[in-house]
Parts: sequence; C-alpha cells; structure tokens
Amino acid sequence: MPKNSKAVKRELDDDVTESARDLLSNEDACDDSFKKSSLIIGDHDGDGKEGDVEEGGSDGEEEEEERPAWNSKLQYILAQVGFSVGLGNVWRFPYLCQKNGGGAYLVPYLILLVLIGIPLFFLELAVGQRIRRGSIGVWNYISPRLGGIGFASCVVCFFVALYYNVIISWSLFYFSQSFQQPLPWHECPLVKNKNSTFVVPECEKSSATTYYWYREALNISDSISESGGLNWKMTLCLLGAWSMVCLAMIKGIQSSGKVMYFSSLFPYVVLICFLVRSLLLEGSMDGIRHMFTPKLELMLEAKVWREAATQVFFALGLGFGGVIAFSSYNKRDNNCHFDAVLVSFINFFTSVLATLVVFAVLGFKANIMNDRCVLLNSNKIADLLGNGIEANLIPNHINLSQKVSVDDYHQMIDIIRGVKEDNFGKLGLESCSIEDELNKAVQGTGLAFIAFTEAMTHFPASPFWSVMFFLMLINLGLGSMFGTIEGILTPLIDTFKVRKELLTVGCCVLAFSLGLVFVQRSGNYFVTMFDDYSATLPLLIVVILENLAVAWFYGIDKFFEDLKDMLGFRPYRFYYYMWKFITPILLLVLLCSSFVQLIKTPPSYSAWIQEQAQEKLVGFPPWGVAVCISLVVVAILPVPVVFALRYFSVINDGAGGISAVSYKKGRIIKESSVPGEGDDASLLHAKTTPSEVPSPMLANGIYRKQSAGGVPEADAAPNGRYGIGYLMADVPDMPESDL
Repeated sequence: MPKNSKAVKRELDDDVTESARDLLSNEDACDDSFKKSSLIIGDHDGDGKEGDVEEGGSDGEEEEEERPAWNSKLQYILAQVGFSVGLGNVWRFPYLCQKNGGGAYLVPYLILLVLIGIPLFFLELAVGQRIRRGSIGVWNYISPRLGGIGFASCVVCFFVALYYNVIISWSLFYFSQSFQQPLPWHECPLVKNKNSTFVVPECEKSSATTYYWYREALNISDSISESGGLNWKMTLCLLGAWSMVCLAMIKGIQSSGKVMYFSSLFPYVVLICFLVRSLLLEGSMDGIRHMFTPKLELMLEAKVWREAATQVFFALGLGFGGVIAFSSYNKRDNNCHFDAVLVSFINFFTSVLATLVVFAVLGFKANIMNDRCVLLNSNKIADLLGNGIEANLIPNHINLSQKVSVDDYHQMIDIIRGVKEDNFGKLGLESCSIEDELNKAVQGTGLAFIAFTEAMTHFPASPFWSVMFFLMLINLGLGSMFGTIEGILTPLIDTFKVRKELLTVGCCVLAFSLGLVFVQRSGNYFVTMFDDYSATLPLLIVVILENLAVAWFYGIDKFFEDLKDMLGFRPYRFYYYMWKFITPILLLVLLCSSFVQLIKTPPSYSAWIQEQAQEKLVGFPPWGVAVCISLVVVAILPVPVVFALRYFSVINDGAGGISAVSYKKGRIIKESSVPGEGDDASLLHAKTTPSEVPSPMLANGIYRKQSAGGVPEADAAPNGRYGIGYLMADVPDMPESDL
C-alpha cells in the first residue's frame, strides 16, 4: 500500500461516516431501491456541491443539488412503456402488417427486434443508469469529442415534439366533438337555398368522415404555399396540449411519474374494450383472417425487411435521449437488462393487440362498405335491364326489387361478365369484394381520423366509443411526449444547471410559439415535412454513433466490466457480438437504404385539392426542399461542430465543469470525463489532485484483502456486486482500499 493511505482514510472519515454494513443494507433494501438520491455536479477544482444519499439529507454547509429518483420500479417501467408505446403502434404497425404480407411480416419484425431493438435499447438503458446523466452528459463522459451526439438528440427531440403535439391537439379536437349524438362526421352536411337543399359537393365526392377531417377540422388549403392564416380551433387545442405537457413535466419525474399510471395503462383498457366489442360485430373475423393470412413470398423482398427494421428502431424510441433520461433516475444496480427485454416485448405485444383491434374494426367496416357497394350496383343492373343487360342473364331466384345478398350479386356479376366480356367495362359495374376493401392500405391520420371514425359511426352508442378512442390517442401521445420532452430537459438541466420549472415552461412556450406553423390551414403539410425529414436520417446517425462510441471508442470489454459491476452478473456473450459487429453493420445498411430511398423519392406531400375532393401527390416548392434538407443538416450539425471544437481545443474537454461529479457516503467521490492513457476504468474516469483522493477504478474488483504474503488480493463486495467507483469507510470489518 502507498505510505499515505492512512492519511487518506483520515481525510475521508469526515465525509464517509456510514458503516459498510449500513451502506450495503441501504443499497439492497427493496423498499429503498428507488429512493431519491443526490447527484452532485462540480467543476474540476473540487468546489462541487454535495448531498446525502437519503432523501432530505444535507451537509449543512453547501447547497444541495438533488437528483430525483423513481418512487417505484413500476412507475419507471410504465414511463418507459409509455414512451415507447405511442401512436405508431396503433396506426403505423397495422398498416405495415397489411402492406407487407400480413402475419408473415411478424417474422422479420421479431428477428430484427432481437438483432437491433433489444441490444440497442439495453445499451441506452445501461449508459443512462451507469452515468446517471442525460444524453449530453453521457456522451461527454464516454468521449468529449463525441459530445455532439447528445446535443443532436436534443435537437431531434425538439423537432419531433413540435409536430407530435400537434397530433395530440387533433385528437383533443375530435375528443371534444365526440359528445354528440349523432357524431358530427356521421353524414355530409346539407346546404339550403331558396329553392332546394343539396349535399355539399366536396363531401359528396369524397365521404362524410373525409370531408370532416379536411374541411371542418383542418380547413386545409390546396398547397403548402397557401398559408391561409391560423385555424383558431386547432390553435386553442394546441395550447391545451402544451399546457397539459407543461403541467405534467414541471416537477420532472415527480409529477410526470404519477401521470404515467393513467397515461400508460388507460390505452390498454381501451384497446381490450375495443377488441371485445369489435369481435362481436359482423365481419370482424374477415379482418382478422386477412391480417393473419401470410403472404410468404413478400418476406423475400428487401423492402419488407427495411420497413420492419425502421419500425423496430422508431417503436422503441432509440436515439431520442428519452430512454437515457428516464434510466438516469434509476438506482445504480437496477437490472436494466430485464427492463430492456420486458419493455421491448410489451411494445411488440401492444402492436399486435392494436393490429387485432384495427383489423377487426376494418373488417366490420369492409362488410358495411361491401353491402353498400352491392346495393348500389344492384340498382345499376336494374336500371340497365333491357338497355345493355338482357333480363335472361339474371338468375330466376334473384329479385332486384329486394335486397340482394353478396353471394347472389357475385353469381349475377360472373354471368354478366362472361356474356358481356368485351363490353363489361362500359357497364360501370364493380366486383364488390371484401378483400378489395381490406387491401386498401390506410395509415397515420387517414386510419385514425378517417377510416376508424367512419367505422365508429356504425357502432351502437357510437359517441361513447369515439370518446374512448380519442382519449386513448391522447394518452398514447402524451406518454411519448413525456419521454421526448424529458430527452430535452434532463440533458440541459444536468449540463447547465438551470431550474427545472423555468426550463420546462420556457421550452413549452417556445415550442407552442413555433408550433403555430402547424396550425395554419397549410399546417398538415408541414407536419408531413417534419415527420419525413426531421427524424429518420438524423436518428439513425445518432444511434450508429452511440453504438460505435460504446463498442469501439470506449471499449466493449470495459463496458462489459461496467455491466458486471452494475448488474452483479456478466450479460450474455450474445450482446458482445451484437454491439461490436452485427448491430452497427445492420444499422449502416439501414442508413444507406434509407438514404437511397430518400434520393429516389423526390420531396413531396399529399395535397388536398378542394375542387376535386381528393388527394394529389405534389412536390415541395424550392423553399420547401431547402427546409427539408435544413432539418436533416441542423439535426446532425452538433456532432461535427462539437468534434471540431474539441479536436482543435477551442473548447477544453473539461470546460464548464459539466463532466465533474461528486458523490458522498459510498458514492463516487470525484469523476472527470478525461480518461488517462491505458485507463481500465468504468464509464466514469477518476481524476487525482493533491487535495483529493481518486476513486478506485479497478476493472476486476474494488476491495483488496491482504494475503498472507502481503500482496493485495481482489475480492468481491459483500453484496455480490463489484463496487467499482466507490470508496468505503475505514471500519474494522471491511478490507482496506488499495489506494
């Protein structure tokens, strides 16, 4: 041992007063597993602020800077589930399942969930829990030159929050309009003049729900260049949405964590209720049968695997920083591997449950639309008798003056098509197939605000189901918004030490002000722009850099030692190969294919043309293309900027003191973001100054016992976990630290 070890322990006695047994009992007690603890931020000169481990503790000399913690493990899991399970599970996954082979799509999705989703989710949970900082602090610790990854995550989170809350405001509007019988989108509105009453032409050409969405709700303009002014109804709804987010987030996880009990669990109640109700409706099994009928030949297409990988990637909220932020409030030895697997499969089964509900409802709707088609075309055939269709072509048992069954109609159409083969197209008759109705792929807002709302108009007690559905959408959206906003607030609070309340209010006010762009009459087109370009490529790049930073810059072997220290066991070797080789390669392939897809598809959007009452694919104007490119560039810009500033020493690696952390009572005493040469440390690297003692950062174990020959001998901590980064008090029943 070094000569000054006794003096070192005397210095620590004033700070570290708990016995090892008390500390370990506190660490292992189930009741205290998510107790509030204190993260102390200081600069490299040692004038950081210290606080007690226990809630409310104070040293009486310096102001504490407490880091809150989850009240329970359940609250934390609900927060992660609420963040990962969002609107995409309800209106994106069913669409991809319908489009890419039905039940066969679940196979590539599950494979890629195991190869990409769970490993990356586990990685983000682990680094957040280990370092106990937001995304900016985490990547500053691992490599200051890669600190821009955290800033890029914050920028992407802000972009996504801007338009994602607009979708919540749309749901709020529909929710407020659902307390009516009949529902306001049940029928097309009538226009009365002096002489007659007629249906609004725009509605007659489309449908009642389509008209209500585009004209009553959005009052949409014909192009993105036509602003049309603010839509005051949606402006008020957007204000309400941001007010809810602000109130829920203003106290951090202490307030948002309580909201999670409702916002995360209520959607499951609604989905189960919808599933039971829809299974009792005529035609629901047609929809479910259509979903689970696999089209195995589609599994060989590269596009199916690319879309499955993209859905896995975005479904778990990777790269946003929300996962890291939530896990940073965990206790250090929480089993984050179990959390990663649990939340990933909850997300998957939620997607399957939502898909069952959607296809059951769409099957019911398809039967209604098919019956309507049969009625309409039967009347056409009756009008064409003797004028294009001979009466002897109609089977004797069919009476066109009465309701014609679907089977009779198909028999009649087959006969007419066989006889009038050359002229059948001129008759204007349709086949009226349920499969054709179900094959009409609908996603996003089209599914939620048009297709689903139309189906609900045929439900008994339709206002009740409409209220439940849009309340579910609001809760799904809010759960994801909480994680997204946490991905902005936590890194900024950790880095710049501003008051959470002020930053939360300021962020929400700024976001609402900028969000007014999305509640113009042309706002829906800007939502499409941001959805397509602000997140896809930037998030892929961010997650690739995260993976490379841990596996290659920091070192996969050292990271495994950190995980062994945290979890008390070494993770499966499977993750070693995933993080080091397989996942980065798959992500690079996904990035390249997404980039090629964007280049092949010119920037465009679906414009609603009022006169034609239909959507039309229109290219963005030159300024719109410039905005699309700017969204990608601005989101990624922090990465090269921070790297250049660090590389050329414009900013010192320790500038601002944002990388110094102090712990008291068995926690980390002093940390620095700058690793030494050949440092075999954990994620937090120790720094030594003449006036302070470094934490023992030994890769193989913290405690050292003197063997018979006087040689230090590694020993595991009494609680079965390696205490890397901890300094223990000098007590009789504890081995001396090899400092």
